[in-house]
Amino acid sequence: MAAEGDFLARYRAVSNKLKKRFLRKPNVAEASEQFGQLAKELKQQDCLQYAAFCNLAMARCEQTLFNAPGEALALTDAARLFLTSEKENRALQAPGFDEHLQAALNCYSFAIKVYIEMNQPVMAASLCLELGNALKEMNRPGEAIVHYQRAAELQTQTPIEALLSMGEMATCKILTRDYDGALSVFTELQLTCQERGLQLPGTNTHVGAFLDIVAKCEISRVLLLMLLEPPPQKLLPEHAQTLERYAWESLLQMACQEKDTESLKSLQTELW
Repeated sequence: MAAEGDFLARYRAVSNKLKKRFLRKPNVAEASEQFGQLAKELKQQDCLQYAAFCNLAMARCEQTLFNAPGEALALTDAARLFLTSEKENRALQAPGFDEHLQAALNCYSFAIKVYIEMNQPVMAASLCLELGNALKEMNRPGEAIVHYQRAAELQTQTPIEALLSMGEMATCKILTRDYDGALSVFTELQLTCQERGLQLPGTNTHVGAFLDIVAKCEISRVLLLMLLEPPPQKLLPEHAQTLERYAWESLLQMACQEKDTESLKSLQTELW
């Protein structure tokens, strides 16, 4: 409690400096630096949520100073601190209402917005991925999907990274048992690779990372189609062509029908 009281006293002292005085402007740059110093000290003391609040105050100062890079950095630091605090609470099984997670989501959202306004989509996409990975790790794949999708949309200049983000989105759909949704994403992924991927001159053979992505999509689509068993009248042409290529593999069909996951794992290796 003493540490908390000391933090509040110092926080208020810095905040008071930002109040307008008669004929005197507040020194926002100095306040930002002091909030940053206080955040470092609190982080060293493992007072993560208080350190995050100081970073938020620092971000507001940087916004006042029209320093977008400083604002984005402070928001990102706050988001990571809130997220770490949430993970620690979960590890301790402490009761709560996910308030630290919600604070982290808000900070990430604002930081991403600032990077987009700065015309830095790569930085914005990296934060979307960071947030998606964190939610997936916390067993929230359904919430992670939208962030992986946002990352892919921001990675138009880096096609391989965009395809990998879409792959993570498909994985999360499988984790939430949205098999139809996962099949649609893998199909879109494979078509995108075929249209834009690097190929050997004069052939349809993909090279490098595109080859690995195409192979993963193909195998995932086969397994999902075997699992879903769509009726012939509802089978899309591209899905029918995929199944025809593997119609000879009766073991694969039997394993899917029997829901024999161990056999499927070994057959998946054979498919590769």
